[in-house]
Amino acid sequence: MRWDVAGLGNALMDALVVVPNAESLLDELGLVRGTMHLVQHEAWHAAYERVKGHGVALESGGSCSNTIATLGRLGARAVYCGQVGADTLGEVYAERMMDACGAHRLHVNDELPTGKCLAIVSAEDAERTMLTDLGAAVALPSLGAYAEDLASSRVAHFEGYTMLDGPMLPVVEEAMKVAKASGALVSIDAADPFVVVTIRERLWHYLATYADIVFLNAEEARALTGEAPEDAAEIIARDAKLATVIVKLGSRGSIVVHNGERYEIGVTPVHALDTTGAGDAYAGGYLYGVVHGWDPARCGTLASAVAAATVSQIGAVVKDGTKLRALADQIGA
Repeated sequence: MRWDVAGLGNALMDALVVVPNAESLLDELGLVRGTMHLVQHEAWHAAYERVKGHGVALESGGSCSNTIATLGRLGARAVYCGQVGADTLGEVYAERMMDACGAHRLHVNDELPTGKCLAIVSAEDAERTMLTDLGAAVALPSLGAYAEDLASSRVAHFEGYTMLDGPMLPVVEEAMKVAKASGALVSIDAADPFVVVTIRERLWHYLATYADIVFLNAEEARALTGEAPEDAAEIIARDAKLATVIVKLGSRGSIVVHNGERYEIGVTPVHALDTTGAGDAYAGGYLYGVVHGWDPARCGTLASAVAAATVSQIGAVVKDGTKLRALADQIGA
C-alpha cells in the first residue's frame, strides 16, 4: 500500500488572531461574541484587514485535514485531498500540508477563493468568535486521480461536513465506494453535532454501508442514537455492524468498542489552552495505532496523549513532529 491513511475533506485555512479588548472590536464588526458567522469572501477580508495588525497565524484547517496533518507529523504515510483557490491562502495551505505530510493532492479552483475561517480570540478569556467563508472548499468537482490514492491506502478517512448536501456529497460517496472496493478500512469522523442532526438517516446509511471505524463526541453520539453517550458506542456498533466505534467524552476520557469488546480510555492530564482540533488529533493518534497493528487500548492511549498535546497549545495541529513521534515510540514500545 502506498499510503497508510488517505483523507478527503473541506480544505479551510485557519486564521487565528488574539486581540485585546475584543468586545469593542466585535461590536464594530457587527459580530455576536462566541459564535460562528458564515460570510462571503469580501466580508471575510474586510474583517481580516481590520485585525491583521495584531498578528494573524495561518494554518491548514478542516477536520479531516487536521487529522491527516497529525498523522503525517506522527510519521505515518498520509495524504490529503481537498480544494483551494488559486490565491495566496491556497498556496500557504499547500505549503502547510507539504510540511506535515511531504505530499498533498489539493485541487486548485481558478474561480473560487480558498475557504477560510478567521478566529478572533479574546485575550481576556480565550473566547473565540469565527467568520467562515467556505469558498472553494465545498465545491470539489470530482475525485480525479485521487481515486488511485484511495485505492492504494490502508485507511480512508472522511469528515461528516462533506456528507451534507452540496457538490461534495457525490464526490465523497464515490470516494467511500472506491476505498471499500479496494479493501481499505473506511473511517468516518462525524465532526459536528449539527451534521448528525441534519443528516441523521444518511449518516446511519453510510456507517452501515461503508464504515469500519467511526469517531463521535458525546453530543454527536447522543444525537445519532437518542441514548446516553456512555451507551451509544455499543448501540452504534450493533445497529451499523461496525468493527470499531469511538465515543469521546471530553474530560471523562473515551470509550472504544472494538469487535464487541469495550475499552475505557482515560485522559492524559494537561493544562488546556485551546480545545480546537482535539477530536481531530484524537482520530489521528488512533488511526496511527490502527495502521501499526496496535490493540484498541494502545490506540486509545496514544489518541488521548496526542489530543492532550494539541489542547496544551494554541492551534488545531501540533507542529512539533519530534514530540509526537516520541509519544508514539513511548506508547508503542
